[in-house]
Amino acid sequence: MAVTEQSTDNTVRAAGVVVLRDADPLREVLIVHRPHRSDWSLPKGKVDPGEHLLETAVRECAEETGLNVALRAPLARQSYMALGRPKTVDYWIGVIRDDEGFAPDEEIDEIRWVPVDRTAGILTYAHDRDLVTEALALPETSPLVILRHAKAMKRSDFDGKPDALRPLSGKGRTQAKALVPLLDAYGITAVHTSDSTRCTETVKRFVKTLDSKVELESSLSEEAHHESPKRAAKTIRRIIESDEPAVICSHRPVMPTIMATLADCLGLDVDDPRLDPKMSPGAFIVVHRSFVDGEIRAVAIERHDAPLGDSENHDSLA
Repeated sequence: MAVTEQSTDNTVRAAGVVVLRDADPLREVLIVHRPHRSDWSLPKGKVDPGEHLLETAVRECAEETGLNVALRAPLARQSYMALGRPKTVDYWIGVIRDDEGFAPDEEIDEIRWVPVDRTAGILTYAHDRDLVTEALALPETSPLVILRHAKAMKRSDFDGKPDALRPLSGKGRTQAKALVPLLDAYGITAVHTSDSTRCTETVKRFVKTLDSKVELESSLSEEAHHESPKRAAKTIRRIIESDEPAVICSHRPVMPTIMATLADCLGLDVDDPRLDPKMSPGAFIVVHRSFVDGEIRAVAIERHDAPLGDSENHDSLA
């Protein structure tokens, strides 16, 4: 499905968030009032032309409520008819990063934090109430992004040696720029990358937005992985077992080891199609990990194709 407001089958695309906060005695959910529809719903909105769904979810929440959020586990996609056209809305749990203050306008004139046991009597739509129930049932999670580097210069066009110095192509640099808001949407704070140039250039723009430095993982380069897949797996396991929101940027030949290590650490089926190591340049998966009583498990997995007009999808674990 193309990441635009309107697909070729006339379906309107939109994205939103379920934002929860702890309160006494119950947790609360953030809801918004739309005066032109006289309804209470969850923060959401249509995808702008050329915009990725991840960006839409974060942007719409900020515009409607003043809250900047980081995305966590995805929730069930909602599909229904709206004004005579099919519409799908993708939702994520949102955790608050900062609050710029609510500014009412003609689209949203009021927001409310509502105790979760009162949402059934206030939220207008059953599918919104179902989303709140789904979000409440999930544990806190931390995202781990597995990213294949953006499109590199062709080997045949690269005169330098060694191959580890081969840079991104022009399209790859554009992809790297487009990846910045997508990684930021998850609140990624730790960046681990192969020390090959095409990988470091893929994450360089994003790293500039962080206070922390990039962690160069030499074991995740093509050459080092070829020499010792076990060493690469050890590095990957270390990152998986850290609860910090993180991204791992590496190469196509390393992806099978990354996926196998994920499956081993998280008790997943290595043949799960969501762990398919075949990823186009700039594509990524997101594993939402929970850390409860010393046990790490995958709550949900998303697969996203490379940005810049390519398709995307996400899916939760059953």
